[in-house]
Amino acid sequence: MDVADSAVIKQHLIDPEICIRCNTCEATCPVGAITHDSRNYVVDAQKCNLCMDCVSPCPTGSIDNWRSMPKVKAYSVAEQLTWDVLPGELSEAELQAAGLASAGARSAVADQAQAAPAKLDPAQQKSFNSAQYGSSIAPWSAAHPYINLYGAKAAEKTVTATVTGNVRVTEIGKDYDTHHIVLDFGAMPFPVLEGQSIGIIPPGLDERGKPHHARQYSIASPRNGERPGYNNLSLTIKRVLEDHQGKPVRGVGSNYMCDLGVGDKVQVIGPFGSSFLMPNHPKSHVVMICTGTGSAPMRAMTEWRRRLRASGKFEGGKLTLFFGARTKEELPYFGPLQSLPHDFIDINLAFSRTPGQPKKYVQDAMRERGADLAKLLADPNAYFYVCGLKAMEDGVVLALHDVAKAAGLDWDTVGADMRKHGRLHLETY
Repeated sequence: MDVADSAVIKQHLIDPEICIRCNTCEATCPVGAITHDSRNYVVDAQKCNLCMDCVSPCPTGSIDNWRSMPKVKAYSVAEQLTWDVLPGELSEAELQAAGLASAGARSAVADQAQAAPAKLDPAQQKSFNSAQYGSSIAPWSAAHPYINLYGAKAAEKTVTATVTGNVRVTEIGKDYDTHHIVLDFGAMPFPVLEGQSIGIIPPGLDERGKPHHARQYSIASPRNGERPGYNNLSLTIKRVLEDHQGKPVRGVGSNYMCDLGVGDKVQVIGPFGSSFLMPNHPKSHVVMICTGTGSAPMRAMTEWRRRLRASGKFEGGKLTLFFGARTKEELPYFGPLQSLPHDFIDINLAFSRTPGQPKKYVQDAMRERGADLAKLLADPNAYFYVCGLKAMEDGVVLALHDVAKAAGLDWDTVGADMRKHGRLHLETY
């Protein structure tokens, strides 16, 4: 059966009750079928080609939903943006009422699932799609992660954590108000690894009278706790006072978290994330590229390696950090960074708004260190992690592309190999 003439499609939908709005699916989709507003992430049935690229990176499983639908009655993007819950499956009678036998419906769905991915138009082919190089599998030596132990739906269990620390980690200016927040889980099991994230559910209702959806934050502490041996973890959260266009807006989750005091309780779901994990191989190299609060997982990885080194279990794997911000005052953990031994971590800082200095971004710093990065690109024991605002992603991956090319490496081969073996991870928002 020709897919284009099929009367039934297998429509891909995202569950708004479970989705934590982390943007992973939209960033991963190679055909631009996923979009969002302030309420929901949705899939455009006219663009989706069922390539499944978005399924495995989703941290919650909200992406893994399907409905057999008459093509002419497929749920529109506008309709999906209004949903609070997913609609149920159409009954056999409803499908037959649309003039479709169940056998034909199953046949059409099977045919479409096996169809070749749609070709990109020339404009898309010319653009550099950095997401295609990001891996959705963990390094082979990564520790086993636990995910979705506590869920987002009302019928599922959340866990209550207690705030045991809330410290500002940037120096000046309300626009740079970033906090290091420590949460303790007491006797409730909550195992995490570096690179994972959790969801925080702000109290109260949104403008529609609905409970707030969870806000996702990367964990900034290593696997054995912010305080070693304790059942706690830390987060790096910047108070949001404007949107990406510079318009004033008060972020619900970030302001709630930054205003918490010691002893306050928060509702937590998760943990999430099964691929943005560091290698356990003691001689593996880790390249960390981040901006702003994208430093959270990098702090976790660095601290875990630091603790291994202090215990005598560190065997020489190289740590390299590229860290960008507008000014050093806006850089979280700027002071502690200076105390890390130079033979332990190679730190490269980039500031784009330093008075009297030219703008410098992380990709500029990467190009300056191109010869060293090229060796790591070619090393199967080197793993690259990128975390920060979405706007940085293309520039960083393009820099890796240029570094490889300058060293005589074929980027298409290198990039594909890194994706296949879990060596390049992109977590931008």
